[in-house]
Amino acid sequence: MYGVKTLVGLSFSGAIGLTFLLLSCALEQYGLYWPLFVLFFYALAPIPTFISRRLSDDSDVASNACRELAYFFTTGIVVSAFGLPIIMTRAALIQLGACGLVIAGNVVIFLTILGFFLVFGGEDDFSWEQ
Repeated sequence: MYGVKTLVGLSFSGAIGLTFLLLSCALEQYGLYWPLFVLFFYALAPIPTFISRRLSDDSDVASNACRELAYFFTTGIVVSAFGLPIIMTRAALIQLGACGLVIAGNVVIFLTILGFFLVFGGEDDFSWEQ
C-alpha cells in the first residue's frame, strides 16, 4: 500500500503541469486561451484504460485484446494532445513559446497519469467481488 507521500507527489507534479499550461495562456506576451483545449485530452486519456480494466478478466495470458485496444486509443489521445499545440502554432493561433509551455505541461501531466496507473493500478486487498 502506498502512502500519502506518493499521493502528494502525484498531486504536486499535476499542479506543475497545469501551471505550465496556464502560463502558456496567461502570460502577457501570449494572451490567448486556445491552449486550454488540451484539457479535454487530459480528461480523455485515462478513460480507455479504466474501461479495459473494468471489462477484462485478470488472466495470465500474454496479451489481452481489450487492453491492447485501450492502449491504442490512449496512445492516439496522447499523440493528439501533443499535436494540437503544434498545429495551433503552425496556423498562427498561438506563439512558439506558448507551444513549448503546452508541450512541457503535456509531458508532466501525462507522466503524472502514468505514475498514477503504475502506483495505484494494481489490485488492492479489499475488493467488492468475492
